[in-house]
This record gives sequence, structure tokens and C-alpha cells, in this order.
Amino acid sequence: MNIYKKQSLSETFSMYFDMRMLKILLLGAISGFPWVIIGSSLSLWLKEDGLSRSTIGWAGLIFAVYAFNYLWAPIIDRVRIPWLTNKVGHRRSWIVIMQTIILLSLVCWSFMNPVANLTLVISVGLIIAIASATQDITVDALRIEQIGENEGSAMQAGAAMAVVGWWTGYKLGGVIALNTAEFFQISGIENYWQFTFLILGIVVIACNIGLMFVREPQPLDREKKQTETDKMIENKLGFSNIITKIIAWLTGTVIGPVLSFFKKNGFSIALAILGFVFLFKIGEAFLGRMSVIFYKEIGFTKADIALYSKGLGWLTTVIFTLLGGLFAIRSGVIKAMFLSGILMASTNLLFSLLAWSGKSELLFAIAVIFDDMAAAFATVAFVAFISLLVDRTYTATQYALLASIGTAGRTTLAASSGALVDWLNGDWGIFFIITAIMVIPSLVFLYMIKDRLKLND
Repeated sequence: MNIYKKQSLSETFSMYFDMRMLKILLLGAISGFPWVIIGSSLSLWLKEDGLSRSTIGWAGLIFAVYAFNYLWAPIIDRVRIPWLTNKVGHRRSWIVIMQTIILLSLVCWSFMNPVANLTLVISVGLIIAIASATQDITVDALRIEQIGENEGSAMQAGAAMAVVGWWTGYKLGGVIALNTAEFFQISGIENYWQFTFLILGIVVIACNIGLMFVREPQPLDREKKQTETDKMIENKLGFSNIITKIIAWLTGTVIGPVLSFFKKNGFSIALAILGFVFLFKIGEAFLGRMSVIFYKEIGFTKADIALYSKGLGWLTTVIFTLLGGLFAIRSGVIKAMFLSGILMASTNLLFSLLAWSGKSELLFAIAVIFDDMAAAFATVAFVAFISLLVDRTYTATQYALLASIGTAGRTTLAASSGALVDWLNGDWGIFFIITAIMVIPSLVFLYMIKDRLKLND
């Protein structure tokens, strides 16, 4: 008879001190930082140059590329970059290329005026978003591959560290961006955002240096299974030549990950999973897309936003992400998903209170703390959930597919957030109540499938 002894709290917490977690933390930061550039920084740049809420909201459609990066994820999973792959590895070489594109785009922004060249500014923002979304494919794969396939608890701890890293890149990157812009503005520099983007380019360079310290596992087993799939498809074609080999490779690369996902879960459960993933964080996205604009409209300065939303928010997020990881490990990822969904809906209502009460630093701090607490729980549970669903033969593609579907809900629908505020005649309180209601449909999907999920735990 096997007796299972549950880990003590200290034993569970000790997972965070595994050296692999530090590397996952760095990968998360690399993934989160570009969102500062095309999120808070771009939004405030456009706002302070006199563009409307609706324009800023629709500019957020550039985030939609994150919803479609699964389309080219199979290429990232299998294509090796000449010379660079041999030097730094398959996954890391793709990250370096994308980081270089982001750096060059920031340099381009430093020469632009959004009022005179809005289309060009948004186009460069789109390039950053595409590079960032492509980078995320391989960052997530490299992060998952740091952990053994059946180390369920370690995977959930890794998910927590990835979220901490992502928010570190996003929040502290925001602190750097906002304070730098404020400093240049106070110093009397007219194009203060353009100079700020050059400083953000230095951060990108630092991320590339840090990436070289992340070990990349040898992909021999993954490549063997992918080759076996190609041969199976080629055999079904009935004959072998260069044409059939190309067809088999393309089919295995593009169709293989999707077939694997539906075969593992069953058609109906797979569809329900996709529905849940699509809907889960829509309300958070609506709030997040307009939050900086809301803060500015009720009277907070860039320094205030940097302190409360970015600095204080980062500390809160780190603490509650780690606690969320512990909760997911000890109670299970499904319970963590339900709890985080309820928390997200509840904390959005605090912003309604702030909207109706007017500028209040105390209420601002409370709303930010609780919102970041809910977002931390939700994100770590969500990352762990989809990480435990993927097949290691197609790590990058399946994770990208699931993450992209989640992003599709957040980006495509949330692009109308500014228009919704305008339609409500600037009634921010009602807007935040609507965002709270948006989480309910996803929890219904999760309840329907919770007992039939197959997780690599």
C-alpha cells in the first residue's frame, strides 16, 4: 500500500529556491517588458499629444497579433536560424532576433511625432507587437522545458515565477518609462517620450545579455518524435519522394499539434477548454486597456501612476503571485482558477468606487493592491493551467495556440474599451461594473469541464 504524505508549507515554498526558477523569472521579464512599450508608454504618448480616448483604444488593436501568433508558432518550433542556432541554441536564437527588432523599432520611434505621423507610429508599434508575440512563443517553450514533463508541482511553481518575471518586466519597466519621461519633461525636453524610448532600448540590450545565462535543454527527444510524425504522414501518402517529404513536414508541423490536442482531450472537452481560455480574462483586459487613461482623467500625474500602479503594484503582484503559486500547488490549479475569477470580478468594483469618489490616493492604492492581487492569482493559475495541458512534442505550438486564444479575447474585444467609455459618456463607474460581469461566462465553461480535464500533473 502506498502512503502519500502531503508536503509541508515550507517544503512547498522551497520550490521557489530551485535555480531553474531564477532563469524562469528572467524569461518572464523578457516577455513582459514589451507590453510596457506598446501599452502604457504608447498610450500616454498618444494621450499627451492630444489624441482621443477612442483613438488610443483602437490603437490597442496592435495587441491582436498576440492572438494569432499560433499561426507561425509551428515555424518557430521547428525552423533553425542559420549560424545563430548553433551558437546560442534554437530557442534563444529566436529570442535574440526578436529583441533586436524591438530595439531597432524603439530607435525609429525616437524620430517620430504621433500627431504628424500617427499611421507610421502605429505601424512601428505593430512591428514591436509582432516581434514580442513571436518572442513569447519561444520564451514560453523555453520556460516549460526548464521543468521535467511530470513535475506538476514544479511546473506550477515555475508558472508563479514566470508571472512574477512578467510583471517585473512590465511593472518595473513601467517605472523606468514613466519616471524617465517625467524627468525629461520636467527638464524642458520637448520630445521627452522620444528620448525615453532610447532609454528603454538599453533595457532591451540588458535582457539579451541576461538571456545567455539561461540553459537550453537539448531537443533530441522532441526532434525524434517530430520526425516520427513526419514519417507516419509520409507512409500514409503511399510513396516517398521529395514532394511527399515536404508535404509530410508541413502537415506534421502545422496539423500535428492541433491533432495532438484534440486527440488527448476529446473534441467536446477541447472546445470547452478553448471557450474558457478565450473568455477568462476579458474583463481584466477592458480595465487594463483604459486604466492609465482613467488615472490621468481623475487627476493623477505620471509620477503618481509610476508609484502606485507600477511600483506598489509590482511589489503586490510579486507577493500574491508567489502566494497564488503556493495555493495552486496545495489546492490544485482548478480551484485556483475559480478563486482568481471571483477575485477579478470583485476587485474591479473598487475602481467604480474610486471613479465615483474622485481623486483619492488612499483609494487608488487600495484599488491597485487588490486588483494586482487578483491579477496575480489569475495569471499564475492560468499559466499553470495551460502549461499542464501541452504536449512536449509540440511545446511552443500548443502553448502558443492556447495563449493566443486567451489573448484573442483580451485584445480584439478590449480594443473597444475606449469606445465603450465614450458610449457611457465617460461614466467610469458603470464601465468598471461591466468589466466585473465579464468573467462569469468563463467560470461557467470551467465548471462544465472541471472533472474531465487531462493535465500533465
